[in-house]
Amino acid sequence: MHTITLIPGDGTGPELSEATKRVIEATGVPIQWDVQDAGLDVFEKEGTPLPQRVLDSIQKNKVAIKGPVTTPVGTGFRSVNVTLRQALDLYCCLRPSQVIKGVKTRYENVDLVIVRENTEDLYAGIEFEKDSAGAQELIRTIQKLTGKQIRPDSGISIKPISVFGTERIVRFAFDYARKNKRKKVTAVHKANIMKYSDGLFLEVARNVAQEYVDIEFEDKIVDNMCMQLVQKPELYDVIVLPNLYGDIVSDLAAGLIGGLGVAPGANLGENYAVFEPVHGSAPKYKGLNKVNPLAMILSGIMMLKYLGEFNAAQRLEHAVASVVGEGKEVTYDLKPSPDDPTAAKTFQMADAIIKRLK
Repeated sequence: MHTITLIPGDGTGPELSEATKRVIEATGVPIQWDVQDAGLDVFEKEGTPLPQRVLDSIQKNKVAIKGPVTTPVGTGFRSVNVTLRQALDLYCCLRPSQVIKGVKTRYENVDLVIVRENTEDLYAGIEFEKDSAGAQELIRTIQKLTGKQIRPDSGISIKPISVFGTERIVRFAFDYARKNKRKKVTAVHKANIMKYSDGLFLEVARNVAQEYVDIEFEDKIVDNMCMQLVQKPELYDVIVLPNLYGDIVSDLAAGLIGGLGVAPGANLGENYAVFEPVHGSAPKYKGLNKVNPLAMILSGIMMLKYLGEFNAAQRLEHAVASVVGEGKEVTYDLKPSPDDPTAAKTFQMADAIIKRLK
């Protein structure tokens, strides 16, 4: 019996979580769900979007799966996802991007794995608000140390990249490649401009690569990487990146395979794992039983593999491929036309997948 923390999320999250829960249970894997609410609705009731009880549950159970959570833009509380990653040291964001037959896309041969560092870089949360005492002091200190002037009306974010953080994420990428019989790891950076942060990332990546002579290694500047992925994604395999670039490039990779609706994700650390779809909470569709559950179901497949339930994961993969490939009982976004009246609802698609399980 596996005890797993289930965070339904908000917006469309509860519907997606329920659909995923049904599908996973249908595989026959024995699971006890520890349901913990978090997100915008919880913030309005409890004054925090991520109560301590949620963290306590994950620390106890070691594994969690969560629906999408709404994060206000520019104001309000800090991202629940970022807070979870830092509180539990979920240093790796793993996002596979593989074409699924039946999903509309311009590409055919995309099979990428994005390995994103989760705890450092500009997402470390070290920020100074415009006109704050801290911002003004930092501006003065930087001018004193470097002679460079920052405009006094600036907000400031700090970008730390460490040897420790880089080494463990790059090593994860190589270990993943070796375990999954992948052939190449590409490290992505902007070391030509940020020589002491991205330059450090590149230097450490090159050092780690020397320990994995059986796997090809290369590096790419991030803007060039984006162009390369659009032009010839079939040339790439496992891609390891600092936090911000990883966030951007993982969405680009999702676009290559049909969008965020088919993009699963996992946040992994030494002790804990949290699985989640890449897309947002889509609050305008809340309660409509309309949105595509595939990204969260695919995240559930990743979770089953993490738990060692490989047979169940493989059966569920085949069931998903069967439903999507047939194209009949799929949601509106997976139809040739989004206004197709034959489009399935969220729970209908989940039930169709359950019927295909063998």
